Amino acid sequence: MEEKMHPFDTLTESALATGLLAGLPAGIVRATSDLELKPLWSSSNSRSKVDTRSSRYLLAVPVGIRQKHNVDAMVQKFLPENFTVILFHYDGNMDGWWDLNWSDKAIHIVAQNQTKWWFAKRFLHPAVVSIYDYVFLWDEDLGVEKFDPRRYLEIVKSRGLEISQPALGPNSTGIHHRITIRSRSKEYHTRVYDHRGSTKCSDVSQGPPCTGFVEGMAPVFSRSAWYCAWHLIQNDLVHGWGMDMKLGYCAQGDRTKKVGIVDREYIVHQGIQTLGGGGSPTKKGSNSEELTKRHGASVTDPRMEIRRQSTWELQIFKERWNKAVNGDRHWFDPFKGSERHRKRRRNHH
Repeated sequence: MEEKMHPFDTLTESALATGLLAGLPAGIVRATSDLELKPLWSSSNSRSKVDTRSSRYLLAVPVGIRQKHNVDAMVQKFLPENFTVILFHYDGNMDGWWDLNWSDKAIHIVAQNQTKWWFAKRFLHPAVVSIYDYVFLWDEDLGVEKFDPRRYLEIVKSRGLEISQPALGPNSTGIHHRITIRSRSKEYHTRVYDHRGSTKCSDVSQGPPCTGFVEGMAPVFSRSAWYCAWHLIQNDLVHGWGMDMKLGYCAQGDRTKKVGIVDREYIVHQGIQTLGGGGSPTKKGSNSEELTKRHGASVTDPRMEIRRQSTWELQIFKERWNKAVNGDRHWFDPFKGSERHRKRRRNHH
């Protein structure tokens, strides 16, 4: 249990054992950091004050200036509940945010045309976010009118959900898996029942997308789950396709119980695609398009190119997973064994 609560201690011990930190006395080594803003100087009174708040949380969102109004509404919900906010500006426009009264309390990172998973892999290393009990890695186009972060966390903690997401309420677009749709009669749910389509979901289903599943738009990770999920993110596969099907392996136990959708506090997915040139209608026949047509070249559709890249990355991710499974003689699939056990029980009955 102690190792689970402090997974970074083992990293320090490993570095000490291999001699990488041999030049330092052990007591001076600090293996973790955080994203808390610090003043350039402090008074003697403030130095003596100790922050007694035991729980800290992190909200990380990739943002573009077109979604400024929506992100403003989101952040104002989170900040009062002891959240640190980090914004990843993928459109290069950071100056346009300074007029918001909370902007100087947030951390801003700028990198042109980079995805949420690119930012997360580089700036949310587990050793950097270890003080936060939960990490919210959300998209920018989520409506939070019916969402309360404090009540959401109360449910997640009381139900032992290591990986979760708010259910998707009415008027949500871009719903790809029925498990994410809100159930009006439940506080939360961990599986869906669906006999339509190629994937049948029932009581015997033991994996995604029927159970043990959240989508990539609004995942919430416990500290321990994020430690695992960060290592699952592939440094060069920036769109993250395929990860949602494997996140259950980071649930610190049975994914059918520790991965869930919270219905009581729900969001609306607006499905606004801004990275890559979407988000608002562009003028037909722009100068660049007209010039391209004049010279006989084809007009590049950024969204189509991104989808093509994502599909390619998905295939690479699947190949890497299969290769890793086949190459690790000491690893066994905890869910494959339980599936075989259940099949044997059904056959005996």
